[in-house]
Amino acid sequence: MAQQSLELPLGKRTRKYRFFEMVPGLLSITVIGLLFVLSWLNAALASGYLLLIILAALARAVVIAAHTIRGYQHLTGAQKVDWHRRLGDLEQPVESLPREEARQTGEFGQSTHLRNLRTLATNPDAYPRPSQLYHAVIVAAYNESIEVIEPTIVSLLDTTIDNTQLIVVFAYEARGGEGIAQTAKTLKERYGSQFGMFFTVEHPKDLPGEVVGKGGNITYAGEYTARELKKHGINSDDVIVTTLDCDNRPHPAYFDYVSYEYIVHDARQHLSYQPVSLFLNNIWDVPAPMRVIATGNSFWNIISSMRPDQLRNFASHSQPLTALQGMGFWSKRSIVEDGHQFWRSYFYFKGDYAVTPIYVPIYQDAVLSETYKKTLVAQFKQLRRWAYGASDVPYVAVRVFTRKRQVPFGDSLVKFYELLDGHVTLASISILVAFGGWIPLLFSPESARSVPAHQLPVVVSSLQQIALIGLCISIFFSLKMLPPRPARYKRHRTLLMVAQWILMPVTSIAYGAMSALNAQMHLLFGRYLDKFDVTEKATVGEITRAQGHRQHWWQWWKASRGVGSKR
Repeated sequence: MAQQSLELPLGKRTRKYRFFEMVPGLLSITVIGLLFVLSWLNAALASGYLLLIILAALARAVVIAAHTIRGYQHLTGAQKVDWHRRLGDLEQPVESLPREEARQTGEFGQSTHLRNLRTLATNPDAYPRPSQLYHAVIVAAYNESIEVIEPTIVSLLDTTIDNTQLIVVFAYEARGGEGIAQTAKTLKERYGSQFGMFFTVEHPKDLPGEVVGKGGNITYAGEYTARELKKHGINSDDVIVTTLDCDNRPHPAYFDYVSYEYIVHDARQHLSYQPVSLFLNNIWDVPAPMRVIATGNSFWNIISSMRPDQLRNFASHSQPLTALQGMGFWSKRSIVEDGHQFWRSYFYFKGDYAVTPIYVPIYQDAVLSETYKKTLVAQFKQLRRWAYGASDVPYVAVRVFTRKRQVPFGDSLVKFYELLDGHVTLASISILVAFGGWIPLLFSPESARSVPAHQLPVVVSSLQQIALIGLCISIFFSLKMLPPRPARYKRHRTLLMVAQWILMPVTSIAYGAMSALNAQMHLLFGRYLDKFDVTEKATVGEITRAQGHRQHWWQWWKASRGVGSKR
């Protein structure tokens, strides 16, 4: 059977595709609207419906709390591991095995490391050697300032992998203007000689078959890089590609860790490698609502890493170059090319594809613009763009519900349900939990004499109080993950980091649910989001340059973790 086209449609959709585009929005409206309908018909039935939803949400919250604790343990444990040394063990597994068996350290993943060494020692030549691998790092930019971008390039120099194995590709947009082109030239002059290779690639504007988005940029850069590496005689099988936004700073051990996982998995071409995105670079500087959202997103990424069967590509991730070449790199027709890449890969490999968690962080910026109002708007646009991942529902549906299906039906059906359920839950549940308890009382014709209608707000309030346990866990770990408080802030700023959580109900509805509903309504009515809303990335240095308050991320990072110089 021929390989299905992996591309998203542009322009007119088929009736089947159009129907599934409407499904997320219709279901979200139905889940919310059904409470009003049931309240009008029967207050007791409406109360039962809401309680089932809240109890399901509470059960999910318990699971999430457990994953938060375990995920944090994995994150802190993995960061203590010397991944450079472990990767060195794979270079000569036969010689390294006796030494590792004698160590008995109890480190994170030590038993797995021993098992991997025993496997490799039986046939060392069947696995790639660490010294032959390269990492091509595509840093995508639009028109951001060099103040935002340069720390990302510097962070690549401060990794534990040999710099000669890093190939930096600065991918910028022609539509970004002359400023970004000059930034590309400046970065290459300053840092080009410090890596194995350093390419600057300008993505032309208005190429046919592309929407205005990151996918076209990094695909263009990926194709350019593949051609250049071929000229240099580098085998695609030995190259792992990582995409970074221009404000991303990988953990120093990230590339060693990815190399390690790439080597020890036999099906390495069918895997991608997903770090934990933590939005902490500028967490002290952003307004309180953005801090709550950024911290919540960070926790969700930690939680997701504990569910490998449900883990999806998000933001920065790594994938073998050979696999990317086979599938045409990333989608040029989606504004959510990161999440869509999971489905693109899943169908390319006919269901034989998975995402491997990498339990070290890539640090990212929380949303911060020039003014408070602009920051609030930029945050909503960012979350709406992420929620537009609902556009994957029809993409998946037409490939699952067909006689020409090329993936296992049972597995793909479960994945389709998880995709659809996630988007409907995001758009509806927080609204029902916050306000649903009053709906039967206000909208039922029999509310004056309905006992369930009067008791429901009390019961819902009690359940919400139980859910506060999960919030307390989040507050505790959020404080532990905070970078050191910059000197420009007084001690009371730390108290605000706790008090800010009172905004969580507001942010979960005004930003979480509303951005998801907004995205789904765009799909429902065929008003497609075909332009990537670039999240503004301002720094405190840019906003308050006259005060001289800027502090580089790596200064607090190295100070807090004792990171030394490159090996």
